[in-house]
Amino acid sequence: MYDVVISGAGPSGSQCAEVLTKAGFKVALIEKDTNWRKPCGGAVHSSVVDLYPQIKKLNIPKILGVVMYSADYHKLEFKGEGDEYSIIMDRLELDNIMRDAAVNAGAELFDKNISFDFLFKNQKKIGIKTKSPTGIKEYYGNLIIVADGMSSKLAIRSGVRPKWKITQLAIGKCAIIEGSNQLDEEFVYVYFKPYLGYGWIFPLGKKRFNIGVFTFGKDNLNYNIHEIYQEFLGNPNVNKYIPNSTYKTIWSSSYSFPAEGVLEKSLFADNLMLIGDAGGFVSPISGEGIQTAVISGKIAAETAIKALQEEDYSKTNLKTYKTNPEIKKIIRNFKLKYSMINFFYENNGKNLNKMLQLSEKDPVFREQVVNLFTYGEMPSKDFIQKIND
Repeated sequence: MYDVVISGAGPSGSQCAEVLTKAGFKVALIEKDTNWRKPCGGAVHSSVVDLYPQIKKLNIPKILGVVMYSADYHKLEFKGEGDEYSIIMDRLELDNIMRDAAVNAGAELFDKNISFDFLFKNQKKIGIKTKSPTGIKEYYGNLIIVADGMSSKLAIRSGVRPKWKITQLAIGKCAIIEGSNQLDEEFVYVYFKPYLGYGWIFPLGKKRFNIGVFTFGKDNLNYNIHEIYQEFLGNPNVNKYIPNSTYKTIWSSSYSFPAEGVLEKSLFADNLMLIGDAGGFVSPISGEGIQTAVISGKIAAETAIKALQEEDYSKTNLKTYKTNPEIKKIIRNFKLKYSMINFFYENNGKNLNKMLQLSEKDPVFREQVVNLFTYGEMPSKDFIQKIND
């Protein structure tokens, strides 16, 4: 019997487990495979790095800027001036650092366990069932936190949300590749497409990089992600940064993730909360989700601590998870980005092309573009008008 059972030991689940165990509660952290690498670009925001001294000790180069290309290859390059930065990490290394931090704090990790259903008593969820190499396992808890990704079986079985439609997702393919390149280690490189999606190159030190593409929304039905990936690798505008023809692929994978933002009506129920990808904490347009996953895990843990202290695990009491100011800020930010998608990508990305073209000439407009994509700030009233003119 545990105070809290968490299904999924990625960034959201591990952060949640660490906060709970440091507060003195007994936590079961369930993971399908600690050797599994989540397909992801691996951009980690400085706010996450600050939580983990283990990451800082790695002395990974800071990402301070972005090079963005429109579909017709207008270029916007900018470099930050504040304290915020990102680093690029192999997700297998990152997830294990965060998972180890939770275990070192006192969480009990159960590896090679695939969560597939709930345990019930008097129609109340009292735990979860998992499949393990030695058979079916049962884990009981006062609270259950679902953190096992967008394909979570528990999220569906909970009745809190339905199965994703393909048009609600992004579908991508990425790889970690080894070889000499012309990338600046302080920058990430983003290539917007005429369809709904973009490609990227993220440096992983001097001799490695993460490269990938994704589509989202209705264009998941119109394009083949494997063909797009091969086209991206052969694109001359990409090859100027990765000109070598003898690169070694260390790892590659296809994947999907939520693309419409936080499911604010589907985040909690009696003695249940959804966090991370399972709750839609992935930014529309950019696909970034590590920072918001960690925030969702932290706030869910704080909500759980209050519920455990009061011995009240009702939906009414857990509502404070969704109404927390940090969660509300994420929801607002994602809604803004999602509202801009159709405008940016209409007519084969015409408005994205115009936006970056204007950024090359107008410093004030350029600053608004940077603030929109980097900080989620609402642009001025004449921003869209300038693009339409």
